[in-house]
Amino acid sequence: MAHRQLQKAARVILIGAPGVGKGTQSERLLARFPQLASISSGDLLRENVRRRTPLGVEAEAAMQSGNLVPDSMILNLISSELKSKGWLTPSTQAQSSSSISTSSSAQSASESFTLSPTASFILDGFPRTAPQATSLDTLVPVNFVVHLVTPPSVILSRIASRWVHEPSGRVYNTDFNAPKVPGKDDVTGEPLTQREDDSIDTWKQRLRKFEETSRALLEHYDRRGCLWRVEGNSSDEITPQLFAEVERRFC
Repeated sequence: MAHRQLQKAARVILIGAPGVGKGTQSERLLARFPQLASISSGDLLRENVRRRTPLGVEAEAAMQSGNLVPDSMILNLISSELKSKGWLTPSTQAQSSSSISTSSSAQSASESFTLSPTASFILDGFPRTAPQATSLDTLVPVNFVVHLVTPPSVILSRIASRWVHEPSGRVYNTDFNAPKVPGKDDVTGEPLTQREDDSIDTWKQRLRKFEETSRALLEHYDRRGCLWRVEGNSSDEITPQLFAEVERRFC
């Protein structure tokens, strides 16, 4: 695949129902436009917990007490990742003597940061709601939000034809990646199964929940003027349209 050079910073979010192929499109964008970095809130969270950073310890405590990690903490994870890449720098020198006594969260609230004009990335896993998007706006001015649309009937038929070899995690699809012998793993010949959470009822619920929770989020970015909708029955139909739009906007 030919690489393309971005002329303008692209700060991208992909929004789409479960099973629509956000991961696939993200990988293809990263391969096509090497200047893009992937920033995954889930990966950052796991990495900080593993490294026992102050943020990681705080997040782990929240999760162990059965709570969701607060939005402010996810934003702190994202901003510390942007700082570590040299993309987020204080726009005013903090007065060292007067700010030493303030807590780190109060300090970051009083400082304002500037995002590097070269920072290009795909943000994954955050925001999922309109309030999260509003708080993200203060840190990162997202400029390209892609709404990936595949008809629910297509997603459901794709799930119905998905089979796995549990021991190895190999995934087959009877429509486009069928096993050589129906119902059997290509490597071991062992029987294939369908995941319990791949039941059609479970997926219908997930798709319905996505419709409800994403509506306000999509409206938020529509008002900001950076929402772009692309539709296709498969990832291969969507990718060329997505590439063309990124090139039109940023190359």
